[in-house]
Amino acid sequence: MDYVKFGNTGMEVSQLCLGTMGFGDPNSGFHEWVLQEDESRPVIKKALDLGINFFDTANIYSYGESEQILGTVLKEYANRDEIVVATKLFSTMKKTPNSGGLSRKAIFHEIDQSLERLQMDYVDLYIIHRWDYNTPIEETMEALHDLVKSGKVRYIGASAMYAWQFAKAQAVADKNGWTKFVSMQNHLNLLYREEEREMLPLCEDQKVAVTPYSPLAAGRLTRDWEATTKRFLTDTVAKSKYDKTADQDKLIVERVAEIAEKRQVKRAQVALAWLLQKEAVVAPIIGATKESHLLDALPALELKLTAEEVQYLEEPYLPHQVVGAI
Repeated sequence: MDYVKFGNTGMEVSQLCLGTMGFGDPNSGFHEWVLQEDESRPVIKKALDLGINFFDTANIYSYGESEQILGTVLKEYANRDEIVVATKLFSTMKKTPNSGGLSRKAIFHEIDQSLERLQMDYVDLYIIHRWDYNTPIEETMEALHDLVKSGKVRYIGASAMYAWQFAKAQAVADKNGWTKFVSMQNHLNLLYREEEREMLPLCEDQKVAVTPYSPLAAGRLTRDWEATTKRFLTDTVAKSKYDKTADQDKLIVERVAEIAEKRQVKRAQVALAWLLQKEAVVAPIIGATKESHLLDALPALELKLTAEEVQYLEEPYLPHQVVGAI
């Protein structure tokens, strides 16, 4: 495993990140297809064995159970100083006032809750999951800065917003001498490329690390168009992202399969190699729920697509409705 600098920082991360939305409690009301701890443990351990040192979770994943599982397993198998752990906040955790959002009150409360579940003194990367239209960005950025200064957070990142919002947040931090975001976790894959218009050029210019989520379009880029899985059948969030554009996306999926067969590699490797050839992309987030998902993804780090292959994969794409940024 090769390690790279995380954007314009000195921190080193593996070029693949293990996303842990798929670990949790199927009865929590979050996602019914997630794996419980006994099933999650071997996947996390396999990631460590393969040299992956970057792990991404969020407070909302199974309402804290994902953080709990990740923290328990990492404490058993990993050295804290060698791994990079990211978690996120924004979503409403319970139906009470001051639960969710990016107010100073919510930020200070949620970091303590996440650290308790993770069984850690600090997180390496604290990410705002969405833009909060109901809290002044100045309040949010100062609170995040204070967390960094307190030692509970090493770096801060953002996710799923419009480029103008990200630029505004960075400008506010810069103006006041506060900590700026070092990463952008956005929705980016061969079936959804709207981020190429504004966000990717901005991140590339500012040396912000891009860590795409859903790099395989919830598995759609890894299998035949007609194939189904339990997640495919039950993941309503993924359906809302991709079902409306199924007809135009089918051709892209077929071209991924065509190149994979020609190169004698897995389809996942082609899809990930396409992401990794983008300058701003540091580490796609792999939502693995099987050890084989990690083993299938790893060779993508060595796969270099030709300019002709990239063009062939991209050519059928048509503009999509923006999802993620809300």
